[in-house]
Amino acid sequence: MKFVTKLLWGIVTLGGLWLAARMWQADAPVLAIPTASATLLAAWVYTSPRTKASRYLLPGLATFGVFVLLPLLYTVYIAFTNYGAGHLLSRARVDAWFAQEFYAPSPDRIPFRLYPAEAVSAPAADEATRPAAPATAAPATAAPATAASHRLYRLSATPSPATAGASADDIGRRLLVTPPFDPDDPSTFDRPLPLALAIVPPSGHPLPLRDVIATRPWLYRLRLAHPASPGVPYRPINLRELAPRAPLWTPLPDGALSNAVTAQVLLPDDRQGSYVDAATGTPVGPGWRVPVGFANFRSILLEPAIRAPFLRIFAWNVAFALLSVLVTFAIGTFLAVLLQWPALRPKGLYRTLLILPYAIPAFIPILVFKGLFNEGFGEINLILTSLFGIAPHWFTNPWLARLMILIVNTWLGYPYMMIIASGMLQTISPDIYEATAIDGAGPVSNFFRITLPQIVPPLFPLLIASFAFNFNNFSLIYLLTGGKPDIAGAATSAGTTDLLVSYTFRMAFQDSGTRFGFASAVASLLFLIVAGLAWLQLRTSRKPAPSP
Repeated sequence: MKFVTKLLWGIVTLGGLWLAARMWQADAPVLAIPTASATLLAAWVYTSPRTKASRYLLPGLATFGVFVLLPLLYTVYIAFTNYGAGHLLSRARVDAWFAQEFYAPSPDRIPFRLYPAEAVSAPAADEATRPAAPATAAPATAAPATAASHRLYRLSATPSPATAGASADDIGRRLLVTPPFDPDDPSTFDRPLPLALAIVPPSGHPLPLRDVIATRPWLYRLRLAHPASPGVPYRPINLRELAPRAPLWTPLPDGALSNAVTAQVLLPDDRQGSYVDAATGTPVGPGWRVPVGFANFRSILLEPAIRAPFLRIFAWNVAFALLSVLVTFAIGTFLAVLLQWPALRPKGLYRTLLILPYAIPAFIPILVFKGLFNEGFGEINLILTSLFGIAPHWFTNPWLARLMILIVNTWLGYPYMMIIASGMLQTISPDIYEATAIDGAGPVSNFFRITLPQIVPPLFPLLIASFAFNFNNFSLIYLLTGGKPDIAGAATSAGTTDLLVSYTFRMAFQDSGTRFGFASAVASLLFLIVAGLAWLQLRTSRKPAPSP
């Protein structure tokens, strides 16, 4: 049994290391290294007799590492890079992008056909050029071949009069034919396939267009050596024609690139991660990811076009979270106290109706309120117009948009505060209120002198948690206003109703110039703020509640 267990873990370990190797090959070392480390750690913990106690902790720690720690570390890592639109690739892939650009040295085009090669064994060296009888039609019994039933192919092209070795009499009856080649063999694409003169076409029928389409993944990778121009390879430019194509960019010894047509020289700039024009310094083509240190954080603090919108969003973010907590707590506590009134009947019905907003998924009331606040057809504006002759611009006026968000968030948040306040009110002894009634204290005096001092200290950690939740209340902003109206003059996509979390989302996924590095820097600052709030919550939750 132990042997089988170790064998299985050996297979799992090899699979994890293979996956890590593929990540490394895909230029993702940040994912490859943790994957390999986690695989080796799991194999050691579950196979070593000295780590039996750790086997029960590892699943939880692994879940925490995969879903919390790894995304956090990766976000921080991206914050120190220029990752974003224009810098999505690695340096090797950028070089490959330039290497795939070609130009046409001449307008020559020659038609071609693709044939299946019947013989799977290595062909004779002179098969393409040996003398043969004049071309005749293929036997009627030969069925058209399909691309799926053959691994070897031959390509036949019609030569132009300039083809070397072809007289005027031979042009009409000669062809250019490649030797049989295997597209699954990587060496097929290492060098140009020779095109040699042949009198007869390859045997069999050419592949129909439907099957030629299926060969596109490798067909456009072919390079063919034309006898008339051995220095310039011919490439398929469509499914039926070949044309000369030469690399547009030539690598230079110092890592630069030279344009074969315009003589433009591009120099690699590893500071900004892109090739730049040697004459003007202008970036050309896609860039690659490079570390930029604290540049993204400096942009937040030092660039006026970014700093001003960021500070406005941060101030609104704090105000929104604070007002949401205060207003929902005030309303929730008032309703909780009201439901404690002995003369109120029926309490159960009122409590059920007041909790309904909390029981319904949040996105439904948000979308309902979005329709109610519609400036042209919403019921709220229709009522205001009929009563007071006004139609507020809820979605275009920044202050009204913020007020609308607070109204909707109050509707969504007061039931939670009412529930927790109701629970805390149950802990206050009625004898205290009876004693104060003898001294002549009224309901208002009892509320501020007895009720609030009794329920606020134990509820303070929950209020901090509510503040942290509202600080990151992405769904409300995204579904209600989308962060709009936008801030005029901002260098990034920033809205007057954006929170930091929605601001980060817009920069990372909605802005036309997506800036993942800058968005990750904002997310890192947001994490520090939320982490500070969590620390404060833990500190306050340790303090015992005052005795009544």
